[in-house]
Amino acid sequence: MSSIRVFRDEVPTLDVPQMIEVDRLMTEFYGITLLQMMENAGRCLAILARDRFLDGIPAGKSVAILVGKGHNGGGALVAARRLINWGAKVQIFLSHSPEELTKATAQQHQTLSAMGVNFLSVTDLPPRMEGELIIDGLIGYRLMGDPQGIIKAYIEWANRQASPTLALDTPSGIELSAGTVHTPAVKARATLTLALPKKGLYEEAVQRYRGELYLGDISVPRTLYGNPGLEINVPDLFTESDVLRLP
Repeated sequence: MSSIRVFRDEVPTLDVPQMIEVDRLMTEFYGITLLQMMENAGRCLAILARDRFLDGIPAGKSVAILVGKGHNGGGALVAARRLINWGAKVQIFLSHSPEELTKATAQQHQTLSAMGVNFLSVTDLPPRMEGELIIDGLIGYRLMGDPQGIIKAYIEWANRQASPTLALDTPSGIELSAGTVHTPAVKARATLTLALPKKGLYEEAVQRYRGELYLGDISVPRTLYGNPGLEINVPDLFTESDVLRLP
């Protein structure tokens, strides 16, 4: 039985400066740490992967997870841990060395290392993936410019595969401030965005890349949205499920 609820009512959106303000208030005013938000994001991502793409039974299913050095990558590593605990066969491909990961993402890497997980790099990518799902945790909503180097190679590889791709927050290569599709950009079967959907995800050009749109609960206090600079009326979203399918 799926734990994903279809939400048919209108949901307010955020622009990128507003999302940055939400992140700031979460940590500085409400004392909700980055690790807490990352854990919530990764949990929702794992739930969506399990229920939408793995038929509710992760055990024995193959998942490739592409991990960037920033917070988006940290959420993907949390999802990796949960999927491994559920019996999935998970391969984790890092875009940077462990020493280059941001602090919170490095902590997720350390946890997986203690579990005995082996990490792979771009040189380990198979020409063709034999598996059920690719998870894109390369770049979050603050992208500026075309992806380059190893990130570019990962995106191009994912787009060549027959397996569907699930993107965290936004497909890598999409700049959400103006809804710009850079080259290359991940063409996702589905995207799990967080807190509230970003306005750029509804741009016509972006919709062809983000696929089905889902929303994950990272436990933003509803009172936060009443702060100056936001002042958004948010309905009851997550009373029945931590993951919502949006229209």
